[in-house]
Amino acid sequence: MKIKAKPMGEYQTNCYIVTINGMDFIIDPGIGATAWVLENVTNPVAILNTHGHFDHVWSNAELQKKLNIPLYTPKGDVMLLQGNSWSPDLPPSKPDVEVEPNQEFDFKGIKVKFTHFPGHTPGCSTIEIEDAMFSGDFIFERSIGRTDFPYSSPQEMRESLEEFKKIPYDKTIYPGHGGTTTIKQEQQYSDYWIANL
Repeated sequence: MKIKAKPMGEYQTNCYIVTINGMDFIIDPGIGATAWVLENVTNPVAILNTHGHFDHVWSNAELQKKLNIPLYTPKGDVMLLQGNSWSPDLPPSKPDVEVEPNQEFDFKGIKVKFTHFPGHTPGCSTIEIEDAMFSGDFIFERSIGRTDFPYSSPQEMRESLEEFKKIPYDKTIYPGHGGTTTIKQEQQYSDYWIANL
C-alpha cells in the first residue's frame, strides 16, 4: 500500500491517495485538489469522505465528473455537501453511496471500513484501509476536532472518544490536518479531552 498526501487550500487540509493492488482511493479532496489527484492516479476507483466540511469535500463533484467514479459520504453529513451559510460558494456534490454508521465495503478483496465517531459533525467517521486509519477531523496529533461549529456536539464527541479508547489494536493515523500519529499514541490523551470538552 502506498499513501500520497498533499495539504490543500488555506486550511491545509490533507488530501490522500491510497494505492493498493493497483486501485487508487481518493480521500477528502479539498479546495484545489483536482489537478494534483489527476496527476497521481492511474486506476481511481472511489472518492471517500471522512465528513462533510467544505475544506474536505470541495473537489468532490469535479472529480466525480472527470473520473466517473462513485463518491462515498457518511450519511449524517450528506446535507453539508449542498452548501450553506457557512460555505455558500461550495460546489455541491451528491454521494453515490450514503455510508451508514460503521459500514464496511469490499473493493476486490480490499476492505474499507468507515467507523462513526460523531461530535465534530453528525456523520464524522474514520476510514480504515489495512494498517492505516484516516481520521479526518476527529483525531489529530495531540488534538481533536472542534465542537463549536454548526451541527457539532461536545457530548457526542465525548462519547466518540470513549469508543476510540476501546480500540484494541494500533494503526498509523493520517489526520485531516497536520502530521501522522498512531491510535495508541492518541488514546493516552483521550481522558484529557473528555474531561475538558
